[in-house]
Amino acid sequence: MTKKVIGVFGPGNVSETEEEWQAAFRVGQQLALRGYAVLTGGLGGIMTAASKGAKEAGGLTVGILPGSRQTSPANMYVDIPVFTGMGEARNAINVKTCRAAIAIGGEFGTLSEIALALKAGCPIIFLNSWTITPHGGKKESDFLVARSPEEAVDMAIEQAEELQEHV
Repeated sequence: MTKKVIGVFGPGNVSETEEEWQAAFRVGQQLALRGYAVLTGGLGGIMTAASKGAKEAGGLTVGILPGSRQTSPANMYVDIPVFTGMGEARNAINVKTCRAAIAIGGEFGTLSEIALALKAGCPIIFLNSWTITPHGGKKESDFLVARSPEEAVDMAIEQAEELQEHV
């Protein structure tokens, strides 16, 4: 049976004391409890928080890493490290691998994952993340914005299941 994967995207420089870190931990935990593997960029901050939450809930974690074992080792909560040697270009792999994703907080790397997800048709949920006003037809209200980690998980799973039905 194929394991369902949901990505958690966010900055690598967030500490355990910050609200975003706690939110990512809860997201990882809830995804694992509901049977989803958690995919991150495999490094620190949000990526560590989501992976730790998933691991502590008995889940499976995947880290898509920018370099090699020597240059960018995975955080200690990653079960399956994938060393790409691609730098930030790995974000395309992140987006193409998951059924849906949750963006928490964010810097420019997170913004690139959001843009790639939108372009690829990967449902992306915003949790205290970027505010985007695209040129043209879409409005900011067309984006999926969650108010809590639990709501973000519910929305991501709903989107992932809808996407699967159309495959």
